[in-house]
Amino acid sequence: MTKPPLKVILAAPRGFCAGVDRAIKIVELAIEKWGAPVYVRHEIVHNKYVVDDLRAKGAVFVEELEDCPDDRPVIFSAHGVPKAVPAEAARREMVFVDATCPLVSKVHIEAERHHAAGLQIIMIGHEGHPETVGTMGQLPEGEVLLVETEADVGGVAVRDAAKLAFVTQTALSVDDTAGIVAALQARFPEIVGPHKEDICYATTNRQEAVKAMAGRVEAMLVVGAPNSSNSQRLVEVGSNAGCGYSQLVQRAENIDWRALEGIRSIGITAGASAPELLVQEVIDALGARYALEIEVLETAKENIEFKVPRVLRMPA
Repeated sequence: MTKPPLKVILAAPRGFCAGVDRAIKIVELAIEKWGAPVYVRHEIVHNKYVVDDLRAKGAVFVEELEDCPDDRPVIFSAHGVPKAVPAEAARREMVFVDATCPLVSKVHIEAERHHAAGLQIIMIGHEGHPETVGTMGQLPEGEVLLVETEADVGGVAVRDAAKLAFVTQTALSVDDTAGIVAALQARFPEIVGPHKEDICYATTNRQEAVKAMAGRVEAMLVVGAPNSSNSQRLVEVGSNAGCGYSQLVQRAENIDWRALEGIRSIGITAGASAPELLVQEVIDALGARYALEIEVLETAKENIEFKVPRVLRMPA
């Protein structure tokens, strides 16, 4: 039987960002240096395939530091942790390595700088997300207030409207965040913003790539995990940019084929914590059902690389 034709547009850039790549390397190097098991507080990145692969190599994933023994190394995830966590690890004289993405650490430093200047901080982010918890945990309770939507801005109770600053979670929707920032600036005209956009380059680039292809395809598949904030945002951006149907899939086996019946064009991208082999898996699954014509749509080039901590660097 002849396969129906399907035009596939591959977003570029897509998939792993420099912070995710660095975090995974940190776990692998720690296992190589200290042997298994190496403990990791929280999923190192939000992707089941990556976590399962590292678990098979000797990583043990836990939610809290209290679940780690004193005599084994522990790694803090790419999302960042509250200051109390490394302080407790130091008190217990544990070996620990911080895999926080440098762009998340930049937000932590901004928050501390604003606090030192006497400013209360408003954070734009998702309640309960590890990155939000980590950033808010850099300062004493009450010094960072959380808003998730434009509607939240009207109800936030600040100490002094003339002494405010804002920071954002790095993996938010660029467009949604712009609306929240505008609402903050309208209510608090003296609020201080970051010197440079907090939303990271990878989040911005992947969202721009999705916008560029959304109007050219009937459906879109975003390879990523349900608990990955940046992957969820890509689904939303695709729908908002005019794609009729956007679906988040962890693996090819999760594709809802009934929803794709009759389509002639599809876009594929991947969240910043999704490995490229999962994208190829999705392409292969499509190729089993359709005659594919593949086009790569490149909207930006990325050549950023973050160094691993000195304690883990191997001799050249």
